Amino acid sequence: MSASLPSDPRRRLPAVEALLAEPDVAALLGSHPRSVVVRAVRETIDAARANGGAAPPEGWGAAVLARAHQLAAPALGPVINATGVVLHTNLGRAPLAPAAIAALRRIAGEYSNLEYDLAQGSRGSRHRLCRDLLVELTGAEDALVVNNAAGALLLALSALARDGEAIVSRGELVEIGGAFRIPDIMARSGAKLVEVGATNRTHRKDYEGAIGPATRLLLKVHRSNFQVTGFTADLAPLEIAAIARAARVASLFDLGSGLLLDLSPWGLTGEPTVAEGLASGVDTVAFSGDKLLGGPQAGILLGTKTAIEACRTDPLARAVRSDKFTLAALEATLALYRDPERARGEIPVLRMLTEDVEQIRRRAETLHNGVGKDSEVVAGDSEVGGGSFPGAKLKTWLVALTADKLTADSVAARLRRANPPVIARIADDRVVLDPRTIFPHQIEQVARAVRAALDA
Repeated sequence: MSASLPSDPRRRLPAVEALLAEPDVAALLGSHPRSVVVRAVRETIDAARANGGAAPPEGWGAAVLARAHQLAAPALGPVINATGVVLHTNLGRAPLAPAAIAALRRIAGEYSNLEYDLAQGSRGSRHRLCRDLLVELTGAEDALVVNNAAGALLLALSALARDGEAIVSRGELVEIGGAFRIPDIMARSGAKLVEVGATNRTHRKDYEGAIGPATRLLLKVHRSNFQVTGFTADLAPLEIAAIARAARVASLFDLGSGLLLDLSPWGLTGEPTVAEGLASGVDTVAFSGDKLLGGPQAGILLGTKTAIEACRTDPLARAVRSDKFTLAALEATLALYRDPERARGEIPVLRMLTEDVEQIRRRAETLHNGVGKDSEVVAGDSEVGGGSFPGAKLKTWLVALTADKLTADSVAARLRRANPPVIARIADDRVVLDPRTIFPHQIEQVARAVRAALDA
């Protein structure tokens, strides 16, 4: 027996060509490619069929229009981060400084000297870009920029330990974002992993006892996204470097976040700075160009001329090289560090992490006044995020919302449907908004989105 009886409403659904001929649908062809409009029509009809054949309540033309706009809209778009997590990986981590944004605009629409030597009039190397600036800021002998921090680690392991052994403490075999693990990266590099010590305690004798003819590298990994407390012991990078030198093997320190400024005056401690990493005497340090540095996603390698040259000439260097946009934005970000106070004021991540809590309270009051009686200002905590300063809490002021007829999940969902979407967090069954990560010019936008979301 047929699944559709003669009286089945699905048999009366319009044909694709019939809908395309409707005036309001045909008008879409003037602003959208035909393929998008046809797909919107087909999906609108399919949705009606799945709904038992009922026509869209808003009408066919309006439904097709909404679907066409949805299909044509960019998949990647801006959102407002009201979570209070400064380095929110799911929300793109570090927002760029105005200088970096200007650099992207300057490079994006025109040709550039990415791999062209203007003085010689011949082919140049993109690896020279940012190199001198990194050397100037850090005192390293040499520097190399690649596409991300995992790529930097992969390249360094390949260049310094391929076909040999790389020794690392069991307590440092961390998993980074996206379920990528240090042992997996090491395996792909061609280096053989040699684990030493225990999860919570690793001693000098563990490293020295594991060194043999096949050893090429000692690896130190900063545990940036978790803490081990209690009965613990590990070696400082300075000791790792000394053991490696005595054994005449290379040493590599994976710093993680790439902190160029000391943030301890603002209560943020425990994260090694790039200067401290280099001062340890290891051959190479690797870290991220976004996160605490506040630039674009990139991986940075600093170290001795010998080690960095080995990385630069390794076959993997081309596979993980940076593009012109990364290099332009990173160069502009690094240039701000020539004046630390300017860097702290203009790089959004640094500004958010060091902002006076009273300024945050004033923005919270402004947001509260914009929302109205369905909100209140309460004390709370922000987070650094991005696997940096694990466990650290930053005092802040939150705007907590009250919605008698809606659940917190419903309010949060409505805020995500705003334009632009507002991403909040839920605490104690209430939606809370943290002005630390809301830019000042976004306060009124957030207030409007909240008022609309609470309008049950």
